Amino acid sequence: MVRSYVEVAEGWTRERAGGLGPFVTREELRRPDGTLVLWDSRRHRKHSRATGPDPTWWAPGALGWWIGVLFALGSAGFALGSFPPYTTSVGARTDSITYFVGSLFFTTAAFFQYVETVGSSHVLGGAPDRRWRRLLSAEPRRIDWWAAAVQLLGTLLFNRSTFQAIVTAPAPQSINHNVWRPDVYGSVCFLVASGLAWFEACHGFGAWRPRSIPWWITALNLAGSVAFGVSAAASFVEPDGSVRSLALTNLGTFVGALCFLAGSLLLLPERTAGTPAGTGQRGALAAS
Repeated sequence: MVRSYVEVAEGWTRERAGGLGPFVTREELRRPDGTLVLWDSRRHRKHSRATGPDPTWWAPGALGWWIGVLFALGSAGFALGSFPPYTTSVGARTDSITYFVGSLFFTTAAFFQYVETVGSSHVLGGAPDRRWRRLLSAEPRRIDWWAAAVQLLGTLLFNRSTFQAIVTAPAPQSINHNVWRPDVYGSVCFLVASGLAWFEACHGFGAWRPRSIPWWITALNLAGSVAFGVSAAASFVEPDGSVRSLALTNLGTFVGALCFLAGSLLLLPERTAGTPAGTGQRGALAAS
């Protein structure tokens, strides 16, 4: 029987499992008293560190809060950097520095997200595993592990491309090698990671759940990744030194950054919405 990575207490039974391909993102469990509990991989991960009531908008002691805030700061940096009036007023170098600082926020948030993922308890209702050696663990059976790892790689590539944009020589061949290619690879990583997160939230290729916060977060991130991909393709530097489409480059980055910003801010209410996975009954968890 296909099953999730979480272990259940003695006397519990596994009824049904669902997800995409080999990845189990949803499982129906039955307690010894006959009560059905719906386990959701994203909800389990996001709420495994919750120990009680927690403020939504100000909780600096919570890892999930930092993930949302840092992703939001990084998104704001990219939105600002792609806003033409800002570029005109501060100059190209300062604009490039703005992108680089934004990418650092992205990377820090992505690292914390990876920590959150690998630290998720493998026991239903158990405490997170905070040992540092967990960072070196590989969990290829988990779609969220792949999403977090690929996104972290993508942010590192954005670190490289935005830094090289500050220091690289202006020759088109140098720009395409040092800036454009890492930027494209980073955008591909973001697209893959966002797609995997979307599949996890939908428990398949797609779903229509407009009342679900995770659904909106993953939909916005997927849209933002597509926009970043369009921007990366449009930023290719031609042999004569001109950008293929500067307007599309800025527009794609700006729209993508706004999508990421909205998704990042929604991470804050998602963290405190509802009850921790495994503590409620089927009706309380079915909206996840």
